Formats: sequence, structure tokens, C-alpha cells
Amino acid sequence: MPTDEPLSKSDRTRLESSLRTLSSFDPLSDLGGLHCLDVFRRSLLRSGPKPVQRVWIRKRSHSERVVDKRRQQLIHCAIELKDAGIKFKRRRTDRFWDIRFKNGVLKMPRILIHDGTKSLFLNLIAFEQCHLDCSNDITSYVIFMDNLINSPEDVAYLHYCGIVEHWLGSDAEVADLFNRLCQEVVFDVNNSYLARMSEEVNLYYNHRWNAWRASLKHKYFGNPWAIISLFAAVVLLVLTFTQTFYGVYGYYRPRT
Repeated sequence: MPTDEPLSKSDRTRLESSLRTLSSFDPLSDLGGLHCLDVFRRSLLRSGPKPVQRVWIRKRSHSERVVDKRRQQLIHCAIELKDAGIKFKRRRTDRFWDIRFKNGVLKMPRILIHDGTKSLFLNLIAFEQCHLDCSNDITSYVIFMDNLINSPEDVAYLHYCGIVEHWLGSDAEVADLFNRLCQEVVFDVNNSYLARMSEEVNLYYNHRWNAWRASLKHKYFGNPWAIISLFAAVVLLVLTFTQTFYGVYGYYRPRT
């Protein structure tokens, strides 16, 4: 029990002996949960991604502790990915972290955002930051969502795709939540379980043909009236070309 009275010599000796005995104890070597938060985290990541071993120096300089947002950039935001031709689809699973990308389609499980989401993610991120032998899967997921969501428009589009549901006041609050969660988090994109998938998304995004095809589809095939207008323009162009051809042909090859 804490007290303001100084320790006696015998008590001090017993305390020093106990500390020497406990100095070799490593709680991370225990297979059980370190904390109720650890137990909850493990339940979220059951059969989760293969842990990525983090080789970090325990004592970091001040410059290393200051977060560079550019180093946390895994992918572009949802609207930019959509404009590049990448489609979003809801993945039917309860593993919110299980995100996959194939053939230009980014499949993501549905996530529900409520009043307790911020404190929950903050505690889980803090736990991963404090335990170096712990994987950073929750942090990787939150930073991935932070990259996807830069504005209320991103939230609205992900909601339209069935990926993000929220009980907050507005889409702007959801965007602000994710944009603030990892402001002071030390993170290396190479240690993320989503790093390889993000590279595949970026390769698809940087391919110009995909962006041109998506732009063409959006401008000229986005609604029935645009399709009808395009078809009418093509027909008019063909008729004009045909009329010009026969006019020139009749001039050089008149009938005898």
C-alpha cells in the first residue's frame, strides 16, 4: 500500500532483492493475454494476417518520434481511386481487417463507426505502440482507412458501396475521426500487412489506360442520355463522312 513514510533498511533490502528477481521476467514471453485489451485485440485478429516482425530501436531520437504523414501514405483516397477505375465492393466477412484487391476491385468488409470507435482504436493503437513484440495490424488498418478517407466525399462514396456505416452526426465527423487517430503514431509502411496489396493498388492507379478508360466510362457511359448522345454523334459523324466521300467520289468519277 502506498505511504509517505520512508522505507526501513530491512524493507529496502527486501525490495531490492525482489526487483533483482523480477528483472529477468518478460511478460511478452507469456502466451496468455497481457491485459484485457490484449485479449480483446486477439479476439479481433483471430486467424488474422501473419504477424510482421518489427525491428525497432527502443530509444528513438526526437526527430524519429515526430510522425511524417508522407511515410504513412499507403494508397490514395477513395475518390481518386474511383476516378482511376478502381471499384469498391463489400466483402462478406466479420474480419474487418481482411482487405483484398484483385483485377481492379478492392474488396473490404463493412465497418460500423459509432461513438466508442475512437476510444477503442486509440487504446488498441497505444497497446501496439507500447509493445514492440506485438504486431501492428490494428495500426496498419487504421492508417489504411486514414489514407482512404480524406474528405466527407470519400466517406459518402464508401457508404454508397456498403463499406462504411456510421452513427455519427455527419460524414465530416467520420473523416475527421480517421484523420486524427494516427497523428502521433510511429509507423513504417513496410511493416504493414497491407503493404503488398497497397503496392498492387498503386500500380493499377498509376496505369494511365485505367484512368482514361474510367474517365471515358464516367463521361460518356454514366447514364442513358449520355449513351444516346454519344450514339447520335457517332451516327451523325458516319453520315457526314459518307456524304463527303460520295461528293468527292462523284467529282473525280463523274457518271458518263
